[in-house]
Amino acid sequence: MAEPSSNAATATATRKNRTDPGWRYCHPLVEGDTNTIVCNYCRKITKGGITRAKEHLIGKSDNVASCKKTPPNVVKELKEYMANKKSGTTYSSSGSGLSFNLIKLKSFENMVAAIGQYGPHFPIPSYHDIKVPLLKKEVEYTENLMKGHREKWVKYGCTIMSDAWTDRKQRCIINFFINSQAGIMFLKSDDGSNFVKTGEKLFELLDAIVEEVGEKNVVQVVNDTGSNYVLASKLLEEKRKHIYWTPCAAHCIDLMLEDIGKLPLTRKTIRRSINLVGFIYAHSSTLSLLRNFSNKRGFVRHAITRFATSYLTLERLHKEKANIRKMFTSDEWILNKLSKEPKGNEAAKVVPMPSFWNSVVYTLKVMAPLVKVLRLVDGERKPAMGYTYEAMDKAKETIIKSFNNNESKYKDVFAIIDKRWNCQLHRPLHAVAYFLNPEFFYGNTDLEFDFEVTNGLFDCIKKMAPQFCGSNAFKSYFDDAKEFKNQEKDSRDVSSFKFSRIKNQE
Repeated sequence: MAEPSSNAATATATRKNRTDPGWRYCHPLVEGDTNTIVCNYCRKITKGGITRAKEHLIGKSDNVASCKKTPPNVVKELKEYMANKKSGTTYSSSGSGLSFNLIKLKSFENMVAAIGQYGPHFPIPSYHDIKVPLLKKEVEYTENLMKGHREKWVKYGCTIMSDAWTDRKQRCIINFFINSQAGIMFLKSDDGSNFVKTGEKLFELLDAIVEEVGEKNVVQVVNDTGSNYVLASKLLEEKRKHIYWTPCAAHCIDLMLEDIGKLPLTRKTIRRSINLVGFIYAHSSTLSLLRNFSNKRGFVRHAITRFATSYLTLERLHKEKANIRKMFTSDEWILNKLSKEPKGNEAAKVVPMPSFWNSVVYTLKVMAPLVKVLRLVDGERKPAMGYTYEAMDKAKETIIKSFNNNESKYKDVFAIIDKRWNCQLHRPLHAVAYFLNPEFFYGNTDLEFDFEVTNGLFDCIKKMAPQFCGSNAFKSYFDDAKEFKNQEKDSRDVSSFKFSRIKNQE
């Protein structure tokens, strides 16, 4: 008997990413409900999920009535799959449970080459060999790789980073990483689902990690700016006097962008752009029109988790401004039935509005420099700490120039930036990294007179190397710095105020 069409079931399985072969021969009664299932052959409805449906298909009569119309080849396939699954063997189209992408791995090539060099009669490792002794060897190999990291921790210090995320089972997983000159090393994960993530509890976790890494080796702890993490980090700083807490710079910049997005003008602009892009992507006919008029270029769609995506959407909208206007004035759009609907009318009204595009340009001017900083601190091309100070200064200068020094245009934006900067990003370690960056130290002759930076330097010396604070040279320089700051003189008029004084007095 020919098999009935299972296109609907196959499409549903694809959408839901179902890999069980049973879904090829049955489908949910209601889309999204995988408990109540309809047999494709006899149309019987079973409850209990895909397992009960497969028992119906293969005729396992002790649990459910068997299907009399299931072809023998399907019964054989499902029985083999269920037997393999029970024994621990997984099923796939290749029959081994391994992905075809393995062929692309360099390690697969090395394995095949090694087997070829051995020649015939190569002894195949047993299930026990792979699970126990070979796994132990792999763990030992990985631990040896990490020895170089641990040596760098001791020699140069390191940073503890924590990151929390929620998996598909709604478990809160807290990952801990160690960053040093050797690179980033994953240390461990904790399941945070079993406790309330209060500041005190997170402090216990961080303190245990510091103890494991070694207090003398830790320079700073980096995490996000949630109130519980802030409290945990403050408690850690009180207990471990020489350790700094530094908020995640990427998270802080993202919060700046989010706050800017709450300003009336930017909020209205972003909302309109999201509605416009959402309308276009919601209908195949409008999406096809967009691709025809924009040479098959699309938009970056808005994502709630990363507010900077709003900027990317606006940027693409602005670049395609002419094409979008042509699209909504074309004959194809006028003949489209969507042009008569309320959302279509709204989109057609927004696109020609000069005020909308002017507000798009305004929003891009205030967000673009910050997105550039975000890319710097969130990238992996170079360590960003020594460039954060300079990047933020340049971002503000760029905003000022883009509005021709018209303070009324960026006053509210600067208030948001300064608030986040002063309470979160303005950290002593950022100041020290900026001061010790040769690119800025030798290129800016007035850097040593920037007391916002040098105060951060003094703070770090007192906290991390207090043994040097008692020297006469340091005291003399520190007193001069305080006096110079109080007198508020121009730094260029005080030629005697130099860091070389410390060196000369020593």
